[in-house]
Amino acid sequence: MCVCVCVCVYIIAEKKPHDSAPKKSRPRKKKGRKKAMTVEEAAVDDYTRDGTVDLNGNRVRRSQRGGWKACSFVVVYEIFERMAYYGISSNLVIFMTTKLHQGTVKSANNVTNWVGTSWLTPILGAYVADAHLGRYLTFVISCAIYFSGMLLLTLSVSLPSLKPPACTVEDCPKASTLQLAVFFGALYTLAVGTGGTKPNISTIGADQFDDFHPVEKSHKLSFFNWWMFSIFFGTLFANTVLVYIQDNVGWALGYGLPTMGLAISITIFLLGTPFYRHKVPTGSPFTKMARVFVASLRKSALSLPSDTTLLHELPLEHYASKNAFIIRPTPSLRFLDKASVKTEQTHQWSLCTVTEVEETKQMLRMLPILFVTFVPSVMLAQVNTLFVKQGTTLDRSLTPRFSIPPASLGAFVTFSMLVSIVLYDRFFVKIMRKLTGNPRGITLLQRMGIGLVLHIVIMTVACLTERHRLKVAAEHGLVNQAKSTLPLTIFVLLPQFVLMGMADAFLEVAKLEFFYDQAPESMKSLGTSYSTTTLAVGNFLSSFLLSTVSKITERRGRGWILNNLNASRLDYYYTFFVVLNLVNFVLFLAVVRFYRYRAEASDSMDANQEQLKVMGAKENEQEPGNKA
Repeated sequence: MCVCVCVCVYIIAEKKPHDSAPKKSRPRKKKGRKKAMTVEEAAVDDYTRDGTVDLNGNRVRRSQRGGWKACSFVVVYEIFERMAYYGISSNLVIFMTTKLHQGTVKSANNVTNWVGTSWLTPILGAYVADAHLGRYLTFVISCAIYFSGMLLLTLSVSLPSLKPPACTVEDCPKASTLQLAVFFGALYTLAVGTGGTKPNISTIGADQFDDFHPVEKSHKLSFFNWWMFSIFFGTLFANTVLVYIQDNVGWALGYGLPTMGLAISITIFLLGTPFYRHKVPTGSPFTKMARVFVASLRKSALSLPSDTTLLHELPLEHYASKNAFIIRPTPSLRFLDKASVKTEQTHQWSLCTVTEVEETKQMLRMLPILFVTFVPSVMLAQVNTLFVKQGTTLDRSLTPRFSIPPASLGAFVTFSMLVSIVLYDRFFVKIMRKLTGNPRGITLLQRMGIGLVLHIVIMTVACLTERHRLKVAAEHGLVNQAKSTLPLTIFVLLPQFVLMGMADAFLEVAKLEFFYDQAPESMKSLGTSYSTTTLAVGNFLSSFLLSTVSKITERRGRGWILNNLNASRLDYYYTFFVVLNLVNFVLFLAVVRFYRYRAEASDSMDANQEQLKVMGAKENEQEPGNKA
């Protein structure tokens, strides 16, 4: 795996620059002067227009930095980092039940709470990057925290003194307070580290493409598809090789290899430093949004002018000097426009520009979309918890000497998604582009909608499969024998894992691209953290629902989720999820009906430049020497 990845990076890095065409031998003087002017113009055009700089704050040329050459390091980092992360998370519920001796509900909740925290901390990482340190420095510091957590976790599963004794026939000792403190301390240190890496690494990758350059802009449309491809390529390795090592060789080596993989990923990312483009921190997005709320509340009694040009805005030249652009007023959330009404008070907490108000509106308009992605994130949390626990009750043997680890079924999610993304990007987009005229084939919200429908299908299939599993357990008298293996192959669970991969290819990719694309230019990291927030809330909701349903059903008779899955009624629990997904899909249809996509950044910049030209022309006409 390492050799293949490194060869890809080497091939990309060795590509010749575009301006290496052979020179003519004896050019004439006139042609030489014309050629010199062409080269000078090309040099000016070679600078990026999206405000990206190097680490020293200097403008960068697209022929020297950015593009797929820089992205190759970012993508390869993500392959190894995802291998490390999922090498821990994929089989974590098995470690907690077999080594820490925790029950089904408690271990599943511990996993989803940790995963939820790992997806929630990116909000803090996005804030630090956008407001203070920038994406690159925030990312590097977070990598150090991440790696220290991985090292401590590897020690906690390797040293006998940090693990409880193995179970005996009569006794199954619980982990001590110290053992749990070290183990969960390592896990949550790792979660803090991922808070600074997750929201910034994908944004760093997207920053390598200039929205104001037609070719690079087209490349950016495919970036998020291949970004998710790299994520699940690393996940595939984790769900097959690493999970097998953990179950059959040992947890020390099974966690040591992901730690080594993380070290490799960080090294690869740092090697690409000379090729990266960087966005300058533009201040805290939370402070900017808070100012808009405070200013609008202070002027709540005022009336809005009928002419929007009377609202406060900075000159076009101010934005042009920063490679930024003005955002025109929109009719939604008009109450916030009062923050731009001019009064005698000009303090920043009393008066905001129209652009600042519209940026706040953009972040608020995405919130309903964020809310309707919580339920599918709950479904995603079942893959590494209840789906895996179902696999432990089934026949996992392929040969007399080889058995499939239950967590390895997650590899089929990965493989299904890899295939779906390639087919989507290479065929589906091209076909739909001809039919719709949309460069993406279909809109991002339409793509998300297809994913939501697939989630309904997934939980329906999971429900039917579980009913069949329970029927087999009853027919063979194994309902009360928790440790007995049912005479039913583990591959009966395969459809729900494959469908989950297909759903991810639509929903998860579209969700990541949507929140990045629709966020204002100065709040991209915060926008990206929306996609991680939905996964965090989904995992916390999963813990809440699992605990609540388990307690209520146990009080009323037969529990739906017990330590003995053969005596449980997971099929009822999955039916509940089907209904929940149907209700959520109806809400999604209602929300997207009123959503309006924001204008393309490049279109807004071009409009500003055209207006600057018109203003310059008018000024020239007004000069005395230019009068007829």
